[in-house]
Amino acid sequence: MRKLDLSAELDNITSFIRSYVHGNGFANVILGLSGGIDSSLSAALAVRALGKEHVYGIMLPYKNSSPESYNDALLMAEQLGIHHEKIDITPMVDAYFDTYQTQADSLRRGNWMARTRMCVLYDLSAGYRALVIGTSNRTELMVGYFTQFGDGACAFEPIGHLYKTEVWELSRLLGIPDKIINKVPTADLWADQTDEAELGLKYHQLDEILYALTDAKLTTSEIMALGFTQEQINRVVHLISRSEFKRNLPPLINDQDK
Repeated sequence: MRKLDLSAELDNITSFIRSYVHGNGFANVILGLSGGIDSSLSAALAVRALGKEHVYGIMLPYKNSSPESYNDALLMAEQLGIHHEKIDITPMVDAYFDTYQTQADSLRRGNWMARTRMCVLYDLSAGYRALVIGTSNRTELMVGYFTQFGDGACAFEPIGHLYKTEVWELSRLLGIPDKIINKVPTADLWADQTDEAELGLKYHQLDEILYALTDAKLTTSEIMALGFTQEQINRVVHLISRSEFKRNLPPLINDQDK
């Protein structure tokens, strides 16, 4: 696994945020605060780059969301001193499913929640004249662990190049509360959901294999020599390949294809 100079990385990300936001004629940014590590770090980085008065954090719980998630999001917003507000998405989500799709499973409902949250953020972004910050990390982007046009929608991704384990490391450097750093990662879309259970690997395993495959360009046998099984490697390769469409812009017909 690579070893980042965390102080230098902090400066790089701060500079990137400031340059991108100001370069596009904006002063403000807005993001969804879930109470998780990724949105907490993204908010802290935005404050460092732009100042707390230019960062808007929005809590968007559903009726089944864990109260702890909201409390942790509020803790982060208050620690940073940013503008924050709570908008319950339950009426928006239930209006559709209760009326038209009563038999929808938890995956469909979870994706709808993610897209509803992003609709709210983009509407508020117009009101606050703020760019929407993405909160996805490299690990989750590479394996497709995000909802297309939901939490995957944004103006830019300040931590999209960081592996999940690096997100934890940088969060410690920035003083994110231990309560948030140490909690079990979850998208909090349904009861007892955890990221690692859905992904089928622990994040430190996933990061090591992803790095070996995509950055170090190691062969399967070389990765197995690091202590991973063929099944684990196949799992990661499958996750990458099946989600490729999520990472690409919608394709167009080229003149040469006509």
